[in-house]
Amino acid sequence: MLSYQQTLDHVYRLEVERMDLKLERVAAALQLCGSPQLRYPALHVAGTNGKGSTATFLYAMLTAAGYRAGLFTSPHLVDFRERIRLGDTWISEQEVIDGVAAIRAEIEPAGIKLTPFEMMTVLAFRAFAQASVDVAVVEVGLGGRLDATNVLTPLVAVITSIGLDHQAYLGNTIAEIAREKGGIIKSHVPTVIGRMEAESREVLCSIARERESTAYLLGENFTVAQQRDGSGHYIGLRWQLHDLHLGLRGQFQHNNAATALAALELAHQTFPINETQVRQGLLSARWPGRIEIVSRQPLVILDGAHNSQAMQTLVAELPALLQGRRVKLLFAVMRDKDWRVMIPLLAPLITEAVVTRVQQSRAEDPALLRDAFAPFCPVHIVDNAQAACRHLLASTPSDEAVLIAGSLFLVGEVYPLFAPTAMKPLLEREQGATA
Repeated sequence: MLSYQQTLDHVYRLEVERMDLKLERVAAALQLCGSPQLRYPALHVAGTNGKGSTATFLYAMLTAAGYRAGLFTSPHLVDFRERIRLGDTWISEQEVIDGVAAIRAEIEPAGIKLTPFEMMTVLAFRAFAQASVDVAVVEVGLGGRLDATNVLTPLVAVITSIGLDHQAYLGNTIAEIAREKGGIIKSHVPTVIGRMEAESREVLCSIARERESTAYLLGENFTVAQQRDGSGHYIGLRWQLHDLHLGLRGQFQHNNAATALAALELAHQTFPINETQVRQGLLSARWPGRIEIVSRQPLVILDGAHNSQAMQTLVAELPALLQGRRVKLLFAVMRDKDWRVMIPLLAPLITEAVVTRVQQSRAEDPALLRDAFAPFCPVHIVDNAQAACRHLLASTPSDEAVLIAGSLFLVGEVYPLFAPTAMKPLLEREQGATA
């Protein structure tokens, strides 16, 4: 029997010489494992940005309503088990060991070779069935049409936003990317579409019409408005909810919350939920590493923004959080991202940049990052991400700020330095369960 770390090492070493997106492998693997994805209803969430937050809102509201919900998201920040939540905790190390071993016993004799994400998807779907969840909330990994999670036929499909990202796999235009993400739209399954540009919206609505899926659009079929006190006012398909407070920071989160609320309205017949439970769920939602404040003196803000759309959103939120503070930036990014457009967005806000490299094969060379920042501000390289973060914390006065952004992998590497309060309840429950 492999250990937990040996099990993870096996998953990460699975054949990934090229990104060969297709559904046949994962479908065959699931069939050999007893088709666990057919044993519970699901809500399926795609989008360039906002899909993780929207999935988290759905999961939190369903959990507040007393349903045993499963949640599958990616990537993780610190611990692999963050990807698969069962009820109010993560999947356990032993469940990962046993699950991967059981899947291998079924697929290897049949000659089926999965990619790492495909194995994770089968593991999650199997874990949800083993835990007898009432409902699963499943976030798409990449794109939609050929994503491993797209073997689902959900109660509701949700598409939060469309932007330029992963162009090597999804296409070079907004319309091409929208068509890929619209691949999760299923025949006669309602679709919720978040706030996006008209071109994306029309592509998705066209796919919905072709598949006889009724599309519900934010801004047309349901709306949300932010009030002066920061609360939200939602007018939905049937619901009207005033003074909604969210557990996730950022004005844009009201759009994600509204999109989640519309999906719940459409699933209401199967999963009834009352207003008190809705409010409790929205307020209790936690999604670490997304405009998260982890220190006050100095102010330290972590955000996983890793494409131009997400960076624009982050930059729009920062003035209200910074309140005039001087800001130093810790930055790292993957080389397959269009990171050069991010730098002019960040540069007007910062007084100094430290660039670093994360422990990923796709990590961009810090020397290139330094050269790109140099025309805007003082910049230097610290190769190790945690060492770079410690340096910034030690050199930043208590009345100034540190912004850490550019990659979720960067956020994950420095996260353990800040005693992550958002993860403590999950960690404590997990430790209690295995003690």
